[in-house]
Amino acid sequence: MNRLEILGTEDTPKVILDKNEGKFEISGRSLPEDAAEFYQPLIQWLDQYSKSPNESSAFEIKLEYFNTASSKLILDLLSKCEPISGAKVLWYFHKDDEDMQEAGEEFSELIELPFEIISY
Repeated sequence: MNRLEILGTEDTPKVILDKNEGKFEISGRSLPEDAAEFYQPLIQWLDQYSKSPNESSAFEIKLEYFNTASSKLILDLLSKCEPISGAKVLWYFHKDDEDMQEAGEEFSELIELPFEIISY
């Protein structure tokens, strides 16, 4: 399965989805002009990955900020992880960022996956 890597910009997050290395990370800022278009390759990658996942998969979300359109697609991404055996979410937030902490808590209530909320 091919590695999906997208370099982050001011408006889009850095993405690494790599089955071979067991690295699944989205980090930075997410406010793309067309959130659906940006997240579509990630959703397709997860659809493929879910057919033959690793024994365990830790999806690391390290976002500084995301807009409303991104929020819906992040929820869609996390929902795609639910059927993956051994999957969990590691939601990172800066210790002074209550909004990102609350966002992680809200996602954790909506998603049926082990969910760790980690300050740094």
